[in-house]
Amino acid sequence: MIAATQPFHATAVATRAGGAGWRAALLAGQPGAGKSDLALRLIGRGWRLVGDDYVHLFASGGALYARCPDTIAGRMEVRGLGVTPVAALGLARVVLTVQLVHGPVERMPEPVMRAVEGVAVPLLQLDPREASAVEKVAVALARL
Repeated sequence: MIAATQPFHATAVATRAGGAGWRAALLAGQPGAGKSDLALRLIGRGWRLVGDDYVHLFASGGALYARCPDTIAGRMEVRGLGVTPVAALGLARVVLTVQLVHGPVERMPEPVMRAVEGVAVPLLQLDPREASAVEKVAVALARL
């Protein structure tokens, strides 16, 4: 379980999910794993930033939500460019966690859930350096 009293080290990005409104993927990994880079590529495909590098997570009504700390809202660190403004959402429901790894991932993994603030959220392990990483996140979220 992850406590929401401290900011959670992750990047959250969201897309419109039909009539369900904005649904977010929480990108987690070690510093330098590629969270912001993958988020930037998703934003290039029409997704919106919720928070870069740190987000506040909380459970409400059996769902998990992410919001950005006010101090960094609407801003993203782009390696090689610095901090830049981006279109952002104030809040989004998290429906997918993506654990970024460098190296091979299981070809046909069994479904895995991660408990965050008492809410079970599907977990996808992904190497963000793959050309198909953006599409894999989009497909995983669309399947939920």
